[in-house]
Amino acid sequence: MCDIMHEVIICEKPKSSEKIAQALSNHAERKKYKKVSYWEFEEEGKKTTILSAVGHLYSLAPLNPKKEHYFDLQWVPLYDLDKKKAYVKHYAEAIKKFSKGADKFIHACDYDIEGTLIGYNALQYLCGDECIDKTHRMKFSTLTKKDVVNAYKKPIELDFNQVDSGIARHVLDFIFGVNISKALMKTVQESTSRFIKLSAGRVQTPTLSILVDREKEIREFKPVPYWMIKAFLEKNIVADSKKGKIWDKKEAENIMVNCKEKDAFVDKIDIAQTIKNPPFPFNLGSLQSEAYAVFGFSPKKTQLIAQNLYTEGYTSYPRTSSQKLPKSIGYDSIFKKLSKDYAFKKEIKKLHSPLKPNQGKKKDEAHPAIHPTGFLPKKLSTDERKIYELIVYRFISVFGKEATLETMKTLLKIADEEFIFRRKRVKYMGWLEHYPYRKVENDDFPDISQGDMLKVEKIIKEEKETKPPARYNEASLIRELEKRGLGTKATRADIISILYNRKYIYGKQIAVNQLGENIIDTLRKYSDQITSEKLTRQFENELKDIMAAKINKKEVIDDAKKEVISILEDIEKNKIKIGKQIYQAYQDSRIVGKCKCEGNLVLKYSFRNKSTFVGCSNYPECRATYPLPRGASVLKTKCEKCGLPLISFGKPRQRACLDPKCGKDKKNDEPEIMGKCPNCGKDLLKRSGRYGEFIGCSNFPKCRFTQSIEEKLEEKN
Repeated sequence: MCDIMHEVIICEKPKSSEKIAQALSNHAERKKYKKVSYWEFEEEGKKTTILSAVGHLYSLAPLNPKKEHYFDLQWVPLYDLDKKKAYVKHYAEAIKKFSKGADKFIHACDYDIEGTLIGYNALQYLCGDECIDKTHRMKFSTLTKKDVVNAYKKPIELDFNQVDSGIARHVLDFIFGVNISKALMKTVQESTSRFIKLSAGRVQTPTLSILVDREKEIREFKPVPYWMIKAFLEKNIVADSKKGKIWDKKEAENIMVNCKEKDAFVDKIDIAQTIKNPPFPFNLGSLQSEAYAVFGFSPKKTQLIAQNLYTEGYTSYPRTSSQKLPKSIGYDSIFKKLSKDYAFKKEIKKLHSPLKPNQGKKKDEAHPAIHPTGFLPKKLSTDERKIYELIVYRFISVFGKEATLETMKTLLKIADEEFIFRRKRVKYMGWLEHYPYRKVENDDFPDISQGDMLKVEKIIKEEKETKPPARYNEASLIRELEKRGLGTKATRADIISILYNRKYIYGKQIAVNQLGENIIDTLRKYSDQITSEKLTRQFENELKDIMAAKINKKEVIDDAKKEVISILEDIEKNKIKIGKQIYQAYQDSRIVGKCKCEGNLVLKYSFRNKSTFVGCSNYPECRATYPLPRGASVLKTKCEKCGLPLISFGKPRQRACLDPKCGKDKKNDEPEIMGKCPNCGKDLLKRSGRYGEFIGCSNFPKCRFTQSIEEKLEEKN
């Protein structure tokens, strides 16, 4: 009797393996190995084992960690590099154990560069080199039964160009990021005998460079005054001088004099219709931008939620740049399933046949635009529900009709001066009816005709100033990176997150601190290749060329090594200057205000308490210190009472003075007695802290009983 054929499917994450197992067989059985679940079923003389990675199982590490620079790299298990990733070992062991001797392998990780590399490394290092020749690839964009079964029945060949591009990207990021970060930290250590954690990267540093340039534009901007003339007329009409911004004050004053006590003559009325086309389907970048605009979600948060919705089978694969929705996704089927939800059904019923989506130009060979699968979620968090509904209503609106807008443009004459006002209204809602996230201008048109005279109630002259360019927010920065060809759709949100974590940038309207700015200035002065967009864009294009088989990965990696060596040589030549300048900027970036002794108040870290606090730079002469609640940030705004900085802390965020004792009445600081402590019998006192008033035991710290004011009042009642 012949042995039964054994087939092994490798998935990217446990949830994906569950979805794929349940799609392929009604008899798939969940099994356990150590702490890891896997799936198995036998059908038609074949045993199928479905195993899961948990994201990347392997990471790059130097072949010789003792070398000064790391160019010779190897793939090593992630759990060997990071103790927090110990759980990864169980997944690796399960793949190794249950794939032994298999006749056929199927790579079923997400179809993108990262997913391809995750599966390839698992196959190569855990299943053995010989398994690669027995491997086929599943390609799917949703985890619905239909797509999974189709991908299983029609597998494709493993794309080794995609594998090589993934390997090259990881190598480039490592040799740029690790080597240059290490070299910068070394310059500080050798020039000041101090250690500070620094970070540079192939895409990260040019991104920071863009933000530094914007910071300098804002700082160097010199506002120019101008004047705007407005006329307030009867019928609630507000008209603006046709001249718009008036740069000469005298000219503005002359207009005011000319128009004084004059009525307005309706010279011309134009009513025009404009067509507003439906939006394009979401790709990852536009979803991140819209979620930021509508909900204030960071791009990274949106990306994580979208990935979870995909893994649960509710939406398609999110890391796509496509604005296309091919017919093959099954428009009718998706709408039929969505119609089981009453709110969606109401909008879907208004669509007209034949269903035809409004599509953009951007393509993605791997995946279509983001869309719902039609399967309705059973349970979502509030934030997941928001993103899911945003995707669904966008999908519906893409199939809507064009909206028709009417614009009323009216030219008025007050004396010899021309004024203009506009009103907009919606004549036909079209797709706007299906998309509740877009504000619709729907003004009333005043009942006026050409030749009418309108009473002028008042005319005002507003003095204004030109404004500096706006700071980027996370969404607009992602759009800028996409425009400049920096990073990828999947990595841009992570790059911004790293800059925040390294404390180079802060705020929703992104500002760069002194350390971040100084790092860019120093690198530009001594080694500007690392800040160069051109170099980063060149490598991004070469990584795409590897995918298209126009160049091999060895050439790209060799070129990258030469560039990194050149950068390192520049840093080494100027290491003392670089180190001192960066350390001084680091010190300056820690200053949060002035102490009463005229010293600087500086952010410090207590290794004993493992907490951040603010202390005076004149220590030990001045021992002023201020504790900081966990997660607090020090603001530039000052306390009106004492002049110290304010801090922001807690959830929801609240503000308070850096000094927790600020505002206490020194003359009447005898605390009110609120009763006896139930634990020790001592007096309970009304106390005040950053988080408001509370009841605390007078025997603190021996007795740590506390109670809220509300609880005490409830006891009395």
